[in-house]
Amino acid sequence: MSSEPTAEASDIILERVTKLHSKLIDLSLDRTFRLLAALGHPERALPPTFHIAGTNGKGSTSAYLRACLEAGGYGVHSYTSPHLVRFHERIRLAGRPKSAPINEAELVDLLDECERVNGGEPITFFEITTCMAFLAFARHRADALILEVGMGGKLDTTNVVDHPAVTIITPVDLDHQQFLGETIDLIAREKAGILKRGVPAVIGPQTDEGRAAIEEEAARIGAPLFIHGQDFSAHEEQGHLVYQDEHGLLDLPLPRLPGRHQIDNAGVAICALRLATMLPLGEDAIARGLREVEWPARLQRLTRGPLVAALPPHAELWLDGGHNPSAGRVVAHAMADFAQGNPRPLIMIVGMKETKDAGGFLAPFKGLVSHVETVAIPDDPACLSPETLVEAARRAGLDASSAPTIEEALKRGLARAGAEPPRILICGSLYLAGAVLKDNG
Repeated sequence: MSSEPTAEASDIILERVTKLHSKLIDLSLDRTFRLLAALGHPERALPPTFHIAGTNGKGSTSAYLRACLEAGGYGVHSYTSPHLVRFHERIRLAGRPKSAPINEAELVDLLDECERVNGGEPITFFEITTCMAFLAFARHRADALILEVGMGGKLDTTNVVDHPAVTIITPVDLDHQQFLGETIDLIAREKAGILKRGVPAVIGPQTDEGRAAIEEEAARIGAPLFIHGQDFSAHEEQGHLVYQDEHGLLDLPLPRLPGRHQIDNAGVAICALRLATMLPLGEDAIARGLREVEWPARLQRLTRGPLVAALPPHAELWLDGGHNPSAGRVVAHAMADFAQGNPRPLIMIVGMKETKDAGGFLAPFKGLVSHVETVAIPDDPACLSPETLVEAARRAGLDASSAPTIEEALKRGLARAGAEPPRILICGSLYLAGAVLKDNG
């Protein structure tokens, strides 16, 4: 292995490989299969794999799976996207501390190899970096791999694993319509493309339209389904998470991640773990995983950094990367729950990508929010302008104004809150969340 390169070396290579294809996204598997064959088919040497698709909840479900498996003593690889601060976060290898992404030297060596083997052929950024991740996973021993779909399912680069241990589809909603289709039915069918004949599939909470589409696709290919609310359930009861399926009932601690939607995400993960019979796991390990799980920018309370230092005593600062209407609903529900237990003014700081439904995301917050400050996502030319976001917020019935920076938005929001210590929520984009965590994580 090469000596430790400079911290910028991987960034230089990653920037270079973005130029191998004219499009950032071009859903197809041909280029991926070509490069994997040239690399010796690392996708055929992976450990038992949990393959996860869905619109919302993929990352949290991945985090529960990893935490519970590691609590049970298993070595776990994981692949998630996008990253928040550094690309390295996407790839985590078994045997490393649970918070440690792949190191710079390993990443550079793998990127160099994949770039060389690709030989300048057209390939998208996500395709070549996913092939690189498979190469890393194949070369390091692990008991399990948690593999998160990048977008969609059927034509997603990760969908080259022939026989995963379990497939999972978390809640499906409208997002990435320009690539996946304009309806829940079309999007759900695309995500159901990860289902495999004979492989158990865990289906999280869905709309009637989404569930019907998934059930139809599963019947067509012969994938056995385990459906939330039908084959398994999870709910809160007297400060506990109660999980039940045909094998019995588990009385577990509530997940460490806040929000009522995390009960559902945890339930989906528990069902998948119980179906992965090659990785037996006791109730104690599941309980420990729920208590110790970590997943940044999902209703994360910030406790350090310059933004926190700018708060008055007893004020709260929360961060969430949700960015579509479904995410808006679950985050609004969480804020309402917080207000019920500890009422205080709620100020939102919002930045969003231009491809997102800003009005749909903001609408659930009507009646909950005192004021919205809108911002541009730092260093992101493809974000909605603060002025456009102000218009969307006002159409959603929210009082809103724009600010030139996150810091100024916080200052103005605090001024509007008055004497009572407020609850501040920064939200609307994982890219905005990443910019915040860079200095406040």
